[in-house]
Amino acid sequence: MSEARARLLGTASGLFYSEGLRAVGVDRIIAAAGVTRATLYRHFPGKDDLVVAYLTQADEVIRAQVAAARSENSAAVDVVRAVGRSIADGIREPGFRGCAFLNAVAEYPDPEHPVHKTVLAHRQWFSTTITEIFAGIDEADPGAAARHFVMLRDGAMAAGCLTDPAPICETFLLGIEGLLDSRRPARRETAG
Repeated sequence: MSEARARLLGTASGLFYSEGLRAVGVDRIIAAAGVTRATLYRHFPGKDDLVVAYLTQADEVIRAQVAAARSENSAAVDVVRAVGRSIADGIREPGFRGCAFLNAVAEYPDPEHPVHKTVLAHRQWFSTTITEIFAGIDEADPGAAARHFVMLRDGAMAAGCLTDPAPICETFLLGIEGLLDSRRPARRETAG
C-alpha cells in the first residue's frame, strides 16, 4: 500500500468510525489527510470505495483476532472465551462507538449497495467461523450456539458505547459462560 493510500485510509477510517460514514465528506478527508483530490481519486474511484476499504480493513483486524484466538488455544471452549475477551477489550477501548459493521449497515440499508454487501460478507464469515468453533464443543446444533453468541456480541457492541462499558463487558462475558455451560454434554451420574 502506498504511503498516500495508507494515509487516506487511516484518516478516513478514523473519521468514519468517530463521526459516521455519510457525515464525513470527501473534502474533509482530503483536508485531514493532506492530499489532493486527484490523489484520493487515484486510489479510490469514489467515496463508496473508500468506505468499503475501511470496512475491509476492519474485517481483516477481526479475522486476525479470531485467528490468534484459534492458534493460542487448543480447546474450542477456550477459543470462544478468547474471542469474547477480544470483543470485550475492544468495547473498553477509549473512543469506542459500537460495531463498525452495524453502524455501516444502518447508514446503507440497500442490500444491493457495495457497503451493505461488505457488511453482510463480514457477518457471514463471522457467523460461519463461530459455528465452526462451536462444532468443536460436541455441539449437536453449533449454528444455534453461534447465532446466540453473535446476538450477545451485537447487544454488547450496541450497549457498550451508550454507557459505562465495564458492566456491559462483564454481562457479555457472563453470557458467554452461560452459553458454554448450556452447550456442554450432560454428565451422567453413576450410582454408588
